[in-house]
This record gives sequence, structure tokens and C-alpha cells, in this order.
Amino acid sequence: MAPVIKTDPRSNVIGALWMVAAMIGFAIEDMFLKVASQTVPIGQVLVIFGAGGVILFAITARVRGEPLRNPQILSRPMIVRACFEVFGRLFYVLAIALSTLSSATAILQATPIVVVAGAAVFFGEKVGMRRWSAIFVGLIGVMIVLRPTASSFDVFSIFAVLGMLGFAGRDLATRAAPVSLTTSVLGVYGFLAIVVAGLLYSLWEGTPFIVPTYIASGALGGAIIWGVLAYSGLMRAMRVGEVSVVTPFRYSRLLVGLGFGVLVFNETLDAATLIGCGLIVASGLYILARGRRV
Repeated sequence: MAPVIKTDPRSNVIGALWMVAAMIGFAIEDMFLKVASQTVPIGQVLVIFGAGGVILFAITARVRGEPLRNPQILSRPMIVRACFEVFGRLFYVLAIALSTLSSATAILQATPIVVVAGAAVFFGEKVGMRRWSAIFVGLIGVMIVLRPTASSFDVFSIFAVLGMLGFAGRDLATRAAPVSLTTSVLGVYGFLAIVVAGLLYSLWEGTPFIVPTYIASGALGGAIIWGVLAYSGLMRAMRVGEVSVVTPFRYSRLLVGLGFGVLVFNETLDAATLIGCGLIVASGLYILARGRRV
């Protein structure tokens, strides 16, 4: 049985504010992860980040009296969700570590577009020609950001595409996940998947763990705190207001992410990146608006 969501204007405003706060938190998390990955092996970054999230969410669940052992954890949707979480987190962290933060953030904004396409293919949701056209336009925006035929093509930006696909698969699996699982429990196992991703990558890369510097330690701590807060804020937003109202505010992450890329990491935004971002956001907003009308 689906949870009851309030749909009055005040609840929608509160949900939108939670969504904006969550997206700002995720953007700050990305910034800290990029800082840490400059001196700490990527696998170790993932393990420490994931372990910190597991501990914080486990404490929250214990305080609230929510059992972490639940037979539904081993359900098929949760297993699929965990696999996509590992895939998405690994490649997205690789993207922000090895590529520019601004391009990785821009490509990530295509996640809702891919989710709509996936819902039509795997869940049989009706998507008309107008929304399919918008999906196509959004994917063109991704290609413009990537610029695979240009001399300035960054091969590591492909990791952002793979990470985005992983997150889209995770979101689709979450829709089929048992509603009895609370935010804290989902957070524990979601961050546990990040630990697994880090361990697998470390074994493949063969790079030994190191003692992080004070700056890297502070960045990892900041990423953990902001990541947990952002995850909690996202869950809160989706449970307070209407999904079709609060979801468009996901794109606030793009503005903050681009700002951090320019101000913190001295990245430059050219016309192609801005045009690609515009197409991704415009198509996503149109898909959401059209879906609500239908």
C-alpha cells in the first residue's frame, strides 16, 4: 500500500524547499569527494565515504527503533537496486575525480529523462510521442556536453554517462522496492553498496590505502555529513509534496555544481556545455510537465 502524500500548496512548497536543500547538499558532497580524490585513492575514498554513511544511518535507525534486519532486504528489487547503486556510484565518483565537475554534474541531470524511458520499457508506463521526442532532445543535450567528435573530448566523461545510467537503474529499482523499508534502512544498505564498490575497485586497481592528509580527511568527513543530509532531505522531499511538483527542483543541483566547478576548481564553461545543459533541463522539465497533464 503506497504512503499517503499531502498535496496541498503548503506541503508542495515545503517539499520543493527540501528538494533544493538536498540538491545543494549533493553538490557540496561532490565537491568534497573531488577534493579528497586528488590525494586519496578512489577506491579508498569510496570505502571511507560509504562506511561513514552506513554508521550515521545505522545510528539513526537505532535511535528510531527501526530494525536493520528485514527479510525484504533480500528481495529481488533490493538486490537489483544494490547492483545499480554499486555501478552508478563507482563510475560517477570516477567521473568527478578524473573529469571536470561541471560536465559530470551536467550529464547527471539526464537521470530523470532516462528514468522516464526506463519506466516505459520496463514498467509499461504510457509515454507518448511528445515525451519520447523530449527524451531524444535530452540525449542530444548529453551528446553536446560530451562532444565525442571534438578535439576537446574528455574520455573520462564517459564515466559520468555510466554513472548516470546506474543511478537511473537504481531509481527504477527503488520504485519497486518494498514500502516497509524506511529511509534510514535504505540509507544503510545504499551506502553499504558504496563500500562494496570501493573494495571492488581497489582490488581491481591494486592501489594500497594510505593515511589521508588533514585536508583530505576533512573533505571526506564533509562528504559523509553532507551526503547523509542530502539523502535524507531527498527522501523527505519525495514524501512531503507531490512528485510531479518537487522533482523539477532536482535541477538546482546543476547550478550549484557548475558554480563549484568554476569557483573552486577553475573550470571553464563554453557555449557547447551551456547549450547541452539547457537542452537537458528543458527536456526534463517538459517531460515532467507533460506527464502531469497526461
